[in-house]
Amino acid sequence: MSQVEKKEELNNIVSIRSVTSHLQLEDHEVDLRAITSNPVSIGEIGVSLTDEQKHFILKRLHLNGLESFEQLPPQAAFYIDKIEKMGEDEALTIVKEALVEHHDDANIPVEDIELWTNLVEIGNSKTSVSEGGKYEDFTHNVVDWDLQVRLEAVLVAYHSPYPQVRAVTDPYDDHTIPVETFRVYLLGIIWTAIGAVINQFFAERQPGIYLDPTVVQVLLYPSGMLLEYILPKFKFKIWKYSIDLNPGPWNYKEQMLATLFYSVAGGGASYVSYNIHVQKMKVFYDNKWVNFGYETLLILSNNFLGFGFAGVFRRFAVYPTEAIWPTVLPTLALNRALMVPEKKEIINGWKIPRYTYFFILFAASFVYFWVPDYLFYALSVFNWMTWIKPYNFNLAAITGSNFGLGLNPIPTFDWNMISFNAPLIFPFYTQLNTYIGALIGFFAIVGVYWTNYKWTGFLPINSSSIFTNTGDYYAVTEILNEKSLLDEKKYQEYGPPFYSAGNLVLYGAFFAIYPFSIVYEIGTRYKQTWRALKSLYQSFRNFKRSTYEGYTDPHSTMMRAYKEVPDWVFLVVLVISLVLAIICVEIYPAETPVWGIFFALGINFVFLIPITAVYSRTGFSFGLNVLVELIVGYALPGNGLALNFIKAFGYNIDGQAQNYITDQKMAHYSKVPPRALFRVQIIGVFIASFVQLGIINFVIDNIKDYCEPYNTQRFTCPNSRVFYSASILWGVIGPKKVFNGLYPILQYCFLIGFLLAIPAIAFKKYAPIKYTKYFEPTVVIGGMLNYAPYNLSYLTGSFYASFAFMYYIKNKYQAWWYKYNYLTTAGLTAGVAFSSIIIFFAVEYHDKSISWWGNNVIYGGIEGGLGQQSRLNATAEAPDGYFGPRRGNFP
Repeated sequence: MSQVEKKEELNNIVSIRSVTSHLQLEDHEVDLRAITSNPVSIGEIGVSLTDEQKHFILKRLHLNGLESFEQLPPQAAFYIDKIEKMGEDEALTIVKEALVEHHDDANIPVEDIELWTNLVEIGNSKTSVSEGGKYEDFTHNVVDWDLQVRLEAVLVAYHSPYPQVRAVTDPYDDHTIPVETFRVYLLGIIWTAIGAVINQFFAERQPGIYLDPTVVQVLLYPSGMLLEYILPKFKFKIWKYSIDLNPGPWNYKEQMLATLFYSVAGGGASYVSYNIHVQKMKVFYDNKWVNFGYETLLILSNNFLGFGFAGVFRRFAVYPTEAIWPTVLPTLALNRALMVPEKKEIINGWKIPRYTYFFILFAASFVYFWVPDYLFYALSVFNWMTWIKPYNFNLAAITGSNFGLGLNPIPTFDWNMISFNAPLIFPFYTQLNTYIGALIGFFAIVGVYWTNYKWTGFLPINSSSIFTNTGDYYAVTEILNEKSLLDEKKYQEYGPPFYSAGNLVLYGAFFAIYPFSIVYEIGTRYKQTWRALKSLYQSFRNFKRSTYEGYTDPHSTMMRAYKEVPDWVFLVVLVISLVLAIICVEIYPAETPVWGIFFALGINFVFLIPITAVYSRTGFSFGLNVLVELIVGYALPGNGLALNFIKAFGYNIDGQAQNYITDQKMAHYSKVPPRALFRVQIIGVFIASFVQLGIINFVIDNIKDYCEPYNTQRFTCPNSRVFYSASILWGVIGPKKVFNGLYPILQYCFLIGFLLAIPAIAFKKYAPIKYTKYFEPTVVIGGMLNYAPYNLSYLTGSFYASFAFMYYIKNKYQAWWYKYNYLTTAGLTAGVAFSSIIIFFAVEYHDKSISWWGNNVIYGGIEGGLGQQSRLNATAEAPDGYFGPRRGNFP
């Protein structure tokens, strides 16, 4: 090929049909096959830039470790080309806008903000890269204003201002790549069905088993490669659609869409399975009228209502740049490691490719997990301080991992426990705010417990159970009549339920976080909220209006290549689901008023904005179950069935909507067409719903002694028992008796949460940014939710790992972090998940446990339920042998 032809080829491939404006879709498009099959060298691209400037660009991109610059990665060629073509004035405008928008953004490194500030302030004061020292020292110092302002502008305008997003996404898209293929539907349906069977079948076993989406993502890779090999090259038409059985190599978009197919539905048990268990089982309500028709209406309406909300809230949680969704980044990283080829490079002395690195960690994690999970339990629950004096109550209460508050500097050597709070996923400031909140909760519990506030000293310090006034476990069946309704005479004889100190602080934090989150999020992010609401209103007035209108970030710009799912489609799904829910309560004796369904919709609409806003930035989320239980318990006292029904909708609409939204964000990042995603979500949920129903009814009808405490196969239904107990406590007994009569102070936590939001907003808005940037008070309150039954031992390991990876390594070894961080958590987590499945069937399903000191020591003394379990003894130290209100005066 002649030099002229070569140059023309470069213009066609690398310039990517450039129209020299980042706001145009065409400026982000590439022919990926042409780029990968015709790689360019560093000397053939960016001819107006010096070699030193191009190496400077590669360093900023963490690509300066390439072993050869003769075949540049597509990202490098794309960046260099865009930087060369961007004008200074346009670049400066982009950097100025980014600085205004992100000046207090905690997810953008401080040095990036400082660099942008310097670039804006210096203006046209230009200096050559080579002036002033070695260029590698200056990626965040201004040494070549003309180059650096264009470089930073291209990072923002063509990719993302967030390094964690740039690490797992591309700055371009090739919309010609096959996505919604026959192979995706075949594998998606198969794995969704398999996942629904496994996850639902073992959902009520203790311990259970769970087919994690990360494991399925790994298994999808060889499955897709197999179909690529065995399916014939054959096309056929159905109506106007052409179906290609085998369109070529299994690609990264197919892999991602198949992963989303599974994760939206097959990735867990159905929440309404608890409703069905509790209503059908003789050990619970034993509602004879519950049949397949009721179950179908319940599960379909409950699973699909979240779709409507997900579509409406795209503007709040998917399109905004600042909604980075940390929880989706490992999935994207794993997809790239499995599917995207990479050039050889040396990163901080590491040569290992992403693909190899992932599978080494996967194998190591798989093997090692046998140690803490089967051979040596003490490495998992490393409650070593209680081994010194197993029967010392104060020691166990403060430091114990099973019984106490978990104040332990070395709590575990088990990744399954270390990863409790996603330490390599959530930003470090999220971990810090969470841990601060957990420490506040720790001291609050200690204060409540050792002052015997509300008789908590007579109970275990951190139990999630409820208790009688003698300190025994509360048996809800003791206060019910034959219809599972409250028997007032029995109740007055048995007494009200009492909470542990840990549970009281937990509920106080829940009551405070609800008003706080609404007021604080709207107060600090009113501009973003108003923009999204305005866009939503305008879309209702004009259904043809693009949902991307007003969003000019590169990912939204690239997604304009694909047909959108109109808002009215999501609204139709919402209305149909709502109708099914109304039919369900109208034709069956569910004892649930129709207004309860609309209440669940309303409360989710109000809270989904602050919940998703916090979740998308920090990774922290909280549920609405406690608030729904409280309000419904007051509104419909004595009605456990209504509480269960409304709770399922009140909790799961939000949970499902968040699940669908996170899938939409992954599709947004990976450029999966929205309509393709919508179709696989609808089909996946529909298939999973009926598979789950079949499994629920199968286990209820065919497993001997199902849900009985003495079940020999451990199908004791721990989740449904908690669900049932909650329905009795909140529905049958009602919160009025418990909170008005026993714990009236908890009601004031709503007011406290509301009032705390005001100074928090003032501090965030008016205090210096260096003090407010990493301040997330909603997450601080959320840290107090990590008790009863959890404790500090579940957070300490996460905090250490987060400090190591998300703070130290991220700042000290940026290139390594950029390449390997999310693969580290994906590899370790996938290894644990796969290992747990093998361990379950190999040595747990038919018990093959090993009894020795390393497995028994963690259950010695108080930590194992032996000896003193409360600070005070009700029988010996309470008046008349019981604590609380006197008999005859129970609330």
